[in-house]
Amino acid sequence: MYSYGEYAEWNRESREIPKILDFTTEINAKIGTEFGYVLHIKNGKGERLEYKIDHPPFIEDGKIRPPFTGEQFIRTNDFEFYLGDCIWEPLEDKLGKWELTTYYQGKVVAHKIFELK
Repeated sequence: MYSYGEYAEWNRESREIPKILDFTTEINAKIGTEFGYVLHIKNGKGERLEYKIDHPPFIEDGKIRPPFTGEQFIRTNDFEFYLGDCIWEPLEDKLGKWELTTYYQGKVVAHKIFELK
């Protein structure tokens, strides 16, 4: 992990990593605030990372939304991976503890807890 905290707006369609604005785990939450961490992975081409973003309980489609999970294919031997989220409306149900975890071959390789206030 080479950076974590609040980032500039991220273009999810781009391969560019967002620019770090502040190294912190305490996020002053506003709609549109981007937060998370960046990993630099060497010699992992062809491997996969799995991730989980555990968040405060909020309602989506009438149900409490489970943690966000997914996987990322490592495309090169010198790969940067951004794991994070952007705060959306309504703000009130996004406040609290957000726990971001990245796994490689079932083992935790990165973990950070952010407090959105």
